[in-house]
Amino acid sequence: MPDRPKRRGDEGSVAAEMALIAPLLLTLLLLAVGTGRLVSARLDVADAAHQAARAASLARTPAAASQAAQRAARSALDGAGLACPQLSVTADTAAFHPGGQVSVTLACTASLADLTAVPWPGDHTVTETFTSPLESYRAGEPE
Repeated sequence: MPDRPKRRGDEGSVAAEMALIAPLLLTLLLLAVGTGRLVSARLDVADAAHQAARAASLARTPAAASQAAQRAARSALDGAGLACPQLSVTADTAAFHPGGQVSVTLACTASLADLTAVPWPGDHTVTETFTSPLESYRAGEPE
């Protein structure tokens, strides 16, 4: 039987395919990590808004409610390890009376540059609002 010449068409094709696919896979991985971090930040801010609204609803006066919301929000974000250099906490105390409610809105703006090994441009603001009812039979402001 005569010797057949070897075909060289398929040698190295796996390496070439991996070289072409690797940047795409890496980009998808970084996108997944970045999206996960943003979702985690949104959950942390939502939890902080909930805690701030609850703390505000336990206060006796609208001014004390705003201060309690500020403290609770900062404490919750610090406890979650979320760096939030630009934090805005707004307590809506328009319905601050027995049976009323208090709403707290948190807006956290953070840079995305440190998100992954590849810097992402710009800042991202996460905003969450939570409303907490006030007890119907609570005593009014102390006199």
